[in-house]
Amino acid sequence: MTSPAGTPLNWTNRLVQLGPDFYTRLHPTPMGAPVWASRNTKLLQSMGWPLDLLDDPALWAGNALLPGSVPLATVYSGHQFGVWAGQLGDGRALWLGEASSDQGPQEIQLKGAGRTPYSRMGDGRAVLRSSIREYLCSEAMHGLGIPTTRALCLVASPQPVMREEMETAAVVTRVAPSFLRFGHLEHFAARNQMDALRTLADHVIKHHLPEAHERAQAWHGNVYAGLLDEVQQRTATLLAQWQAVGFCHGVMNTDNMSLLGLTIDYGPFQFMDGFDPGHICNHSDTQGRYAYGRQPNIAYWNLYCLGQALLPLIGDQDLTVQVLEGYKTVFPRALGDAMRSKLGLTGDLAPEDLREADWTLVEDLLQLLATERTDYTIFWRRLSQSMAAGWWDDPGATDAWQSVDDLFLDRARWQAWRQRYRERVGAADPLALGQAMLHTNPKFVLRNHLAEVAIRQAREGDFSEINRLLDLLHSPFDEHPGMQAYAGFPPDWAGQLEISCSS
Repeated sequence: MTSPAGTPLNWTNRLVQLGPDFYTRLHPTPMGAPVWASRNTKLLQSMGWPLDLLDDPALWAGNALLPGSVPLATVYSGHQFGVWAGQLGDGRALWLGEASSDQGPQEIQLKGAGRTPYSRMGDGRAVLRSSIREYLCSEAMHGLGIPTTRALCLVASPQPVMREEMETAAVVTRVAPSFLRFGHLEHFAARNQMDALRTLADHVIKHHLPEAHERAQAWHGNVYAGLLDEVQQRTATLLAQWQAVGFCHGVMNTDNMSLLGLTIDYGPFQFMDGFDPGHICNHSDTQGRYAYGRQPNIAYWNLYCLGQALLPLIGDQDLTVQVLEGYKTVFPRALGDAMRSKLGLTGDLAPEDLREADWTLVEDLLQLLATERTDYTIFWRRLSQSMAAGWWDDPGATDAWQSVDDLFLDRARWQAWRQRYRERVGAADPLALGQAMLHTNPKFVLRNHLAEVAIRQAREGDFSEINRLLDLLHSPFDEHPGMQAYAGFPPDWAGQLEISCSS
């Protein structure tokens, strides 16, 4: 396998220093006739990496090696759908290395670069369909301000890959400060490899979560309790952001949970259309374990698994449970703040009784949205626009609220809630609130049908829709004149789309 010419990256590769117990070194498997599907030049530029890095698609298909890269696949274990699955690992993701950037050290992964020792019965490939979805949703989440892995580029190939039917291969290049998951720590704890467990936990603290030292002060100086606390705080905040924007992950296994609190492993995800707390976006999730409304509790369950893995290092079961109890405070407060912000009711210093009253207002609204299956994204955007119009009860300005009123069949129930909201806002300037809300409630999200159109066109060799969506999703709060159709109601056929774990 050759190494191409070009401006080299400055590699640090700290993960390699952990040793072979944590990974297997191997080269990617070359892919036939790779072509560019999309290049994320905005991410490239924000990292300060050389522009010629994305000149050759073969480099990002695994057909050549970046100078200085150290390709490897890491080993981890995990709970899948609530059941211990034992050893898993990077079955189709290949870690190239850790490169310096303007955003700090960044790990680079190829997803779909061929079989690894952890592929089990799989082929190590990713299909174009799922690769497009991950590429776009990674950047959509970043545009929304939600912590996530990023996507640098997408390479397509005519090489056949068999799933439920014959599809074609693709490789998406992922970027993150770290791809370490709950499952990495679970793996060594389950095998009673205490030295390796401590080594990995110390690596995470030193290089990725030094905040653990500060949090340890609240836990008798126990730095591993501080680590667990930092992870639970980040996870709770992430879940609040997911819920607020109507995002369903679909496969919240412990091996799909980032230690850094990033959204990771985009499989059968969905941004909800009609609001439904019981919505299941993953066709493979026959029991509804990962339904939208269950995600916060599943995160808590996963944190308990992580706490169990760290218990040998923490050394105190009661202390471990006390740390995890913090989630029950952090998550509802973060979600409450996120939902209050969607209503323009900002202010972290609001008294608790006002927060409770605001949450009652939010709950009643969500119940109304659920009863009518109101389109979640469109409702919040129209509410923001009506507020930004600057009118409340001016009899001559009823059109300002008509677009929101039209979303409800039970008009009286909606208008009763709107009056309560009006009273809560009080003398505040609705124009100013509306402007703030327009920067909180996105106009564009990656709905399933939008991704599906891009997938269908890409299968015919036309990748233009991928890049069009990428541009929209990088700035989802902007109006983007002429692109209104991308912010409209989903077509009838969207409800027939089934997204599963197959990728």
